[in-house]
Amino acid sequence: MEGFGDNFDQPEVDPAAEFLAREHDQLAGLEDELNPVVLPSVNAVPQEETSEAQPKLFASPTPTRPVTREEPEKIKKWREEQKKRLEEKDANEEKRKEELREGARKELAEWYRHHEEQIAKTKTANREAAKNAEKQFVAESDEIEPGTEWERIAKLCDFNPKSSKTSKDVSRMRSIILQLKQTAPAPKRT
Repeated sequence: MEGFGDNFDQPEVDPAAEFLAREHDQLAGLEDELNPVVLPSVNAVPQEETSEAQPKLFASPTPTRPVTREEPEKIKKWREEQKKRLEEKDANEEKRKEELREGARKELAEWYRHHEEQIAKTKTANREAAKNAEKQFVAESDEIEPGTEWERIAKLCDFNPKSSKTSKDVSRMRSIILQLKQTAPAPKRT
C-alpha cells in the first residue's frame, strides 16, 4: 500500500500546532517592545494528553503566572494626540455653532424689522389712497348726471385682467359692466 501514499506508521502532524509554532517564532521579538498588560494565562496542556511524537508547543515557561503586556509608546502617544485633536475639533465646532446661531438671530431680527417697515409703509399708502379716493368720490357725487351711472361704476371696478389667484374669476362681470358702460340703457322717465 505504499504506492498509494498511505503511511500509517508515521505520526500525524497537527496543522494548527504547526501554525501556532510558526507564529510564536515570528512574534517572539515583539514582547521586548511592549509594556506589561495583564492578560489571562494560558495553562499548559497536561503531559499525559500529549503524545510522545508531538513537541510540547502549548506549554508556557510560567504556566500559572499571568502574562502582562502594555501598549507601545507610539500607540500611547497617538491616542493622546488623537484625544487632543478631537477636543480641539469639538471646541471649534461649538464655537462655529454659536457663531451661526448669533448670525441667524441677527438675520431674523433684521428680517422682522424690514417686514414691520414694509407693513407700516403699506398701511400708510393704503390710508392715503383711501382718503384720496373718498375725497374724489364725494366731489364727483355732487356732479351726478343722469346716464353716467355706468361710467361711475366702471371707475370703481378694477378691470385689470391680471388678478390674483386667490380671488374669484370676475371676467364675466367685468365684460357686462364694460358693455353697459359703452351702450348704456336709456334712462326711464316716469
